[in-house]
Amino acid sequence: MTDRLVIALAQLNPTLGDVRGNIDKLRRARDEARAAGADLLLASELAVSGYPPEDLVLKPFFLDAVEEGVRELAAETTGGPALLIGTPWRDNGRVHNAVLLLDGGKVAASRFKHDLPNYGVFDEKRVFAPGPMPGPIPFRGVRLGVPICEDIWTPDVVECLQETGAELLLVPNGSPYEAGKAEQRLQIVLNRVTESSLAMAYLNQVGGQDELVFDGASFVIGRNGALRRQLPSFREHVAITEWVRGPEGWDCVEGERIAPPDGVEAIYGAMVLGLRDYVNKNRFPGVLIGLSGGIDSAISAAVAVDALGADRVHCVMLPSPYTSRDSLEDAEACAKALGVRLDSISIEPAMRAFDTMLAPLFEGTTPDITEENIQSRARGVTLMALSNKFGKMVLTTGNKSEMSVGYATLYGDMCGGYSVLKDVYKTTVYELSRWRNQVHPDGVLGPAGRVIPERIITKAPTAELKPNQTDQDSLPPYDALDDILNCLVEEERSIDEIVARGHDRATVARVWRLLDRAEYKRRQAPPGVKLTRRNFGRDRRYPITNSTLSLI
Repeated sequence: MTDRLVIALAQLNPTLGDVRGNIDKLRRARDEARAAGADLLLASELAVSGYPPEDLVLKPFFLDAVEEGVRELAAETTGGPALLIGTPWRDNGRVHNAVLLLDGGKVAASRFKHDLPNYGVFDEKRVFAPGPMPGPIPFRGVRLGVPICEDIWTPDVVECLQETGAELLLVPNGSPYEAGKAEQRLQIVLNRVTESSLAMAYLNQVGGQDELVFDGASFVIGRNGALRRQLPSFREHVAITEWVRGPEGWDCVEGERIAPPDGVEAIYGAMVLGLRDYVNKNRFPGVLIGLSGGIDSAISAAVAVDALGADRVHCVMLPSPYTSRDSLEDAEACAKALGVRLDSISIEPAMRAFDTMLAPLFEGTTPDITEENIQSRARGVTLMALSNKFGKMVLTTGNKSEMSVGYATLYGDMCGGYSVLKDVYKTTVYELSRWRNQVHPDGVLGPAGRVIPERIITKAPTAELKPNQTDQDSLPPYDALDDILNCLVEEERSIDEIVARGHDRATVARVWRLLDRAEYKRRQAPPGVKLTRRNFGRDRRYPITNSTLSLI
């Protein structure tokens, strides 16, 4: 029996599939915890494999490697702090999302996730078997309740733990970032703490994994609902927390609280971390960006420099006869402000070549969007050639507004390996650009000060594929378009509901048609950082072939 526990909360950034690397990361965190006198180290959900492992856990050789690594790590716990780690684990022929207590040189206890999420980006019922309702884990005379992530989003698992004698709650999580989710997590934890009268540590993973970004932002809530600890967002951190047994039960001693970012600051942090981890974990030497002199490519370049450093970002201007002098000057000024290499390659020879090639079949037709798309595709081919030759990944620069309504060219400006703006509406692009010009975020590698020239922000957006073209020739004003899209995509509102917000019915119906018809393009788009509740991907699964347009 003890009246004091020191628990290290290891908010780490695992690499999915790198079992050896993740085990070594846990070792280093355990060494740090040992030096601080910790009794126990808590790691995040599936920290051994990385999260979410998807169909990797259907491969026996992968589970063999996980088990081998876990047992090696367990053998090292004959002295020093014990470990509570998340890992895939086989039991009686079934694979579970598990938490294991490694203590005394062995796997001393196991608990399996009961409530498997199967919505949005989560498909855990596909690969994991649900565990039974868990009881507490005995540790040094203390009964630890260890619900896993989704287990706390409804009352049942915590109620079961409280009724079976749990004295405090340690919750490993793999909760992806999305705007506004921090408040939702806090409210869920407060609900469970209030219902159980048990203090809770909420430990979240940090890092990028394909389209998901895990923001960390772990925290501890005391028995009375007060915030005891708050870990930083978007970076690794090992926090040493002290827990004491009082007359009313166990509670956490108050310590450092680092306020999480919100608004565009949080969005920008997620974009930087998502890109950095995608490039680094996939071992690209850097990124290649078509810098047009427009705002989308400018903010994409700023994020890339902040994530990777200027020496790993190569920008290329790809002018056509329709490219304005302002665009050339603005691209050059942006590259100079960011300190990146900028090359210029005219696509006019390619345009002439295609005109010559297609002239016999196009004879007698009028130039239209076909010729505009050829320009975009000539740029895409050029960027992909540079990528193939020198190894840098092409960073796509299209935003969510454009992708929603199909204002993008397949095999043209949609070419690339990743996008930081895929889930960012155009109005938010402007907000991010103004904010980055005023703020130099902590931990970024780019320069301070204005990195996006003011004229890029203030001029009318244009694809410059024909004379005097602007986006608003084809689209509603972006403030109206983005509000309509938010209603259709994030909120699933009807046309009548959107019209009631003050929008023109014909415009709303037109946007709906554009959104529906562009699904085939989005299926072929590169991955990108998930930032909202409904990104284009597994959050929103719409059939390409459907006749719902007949209903409006």
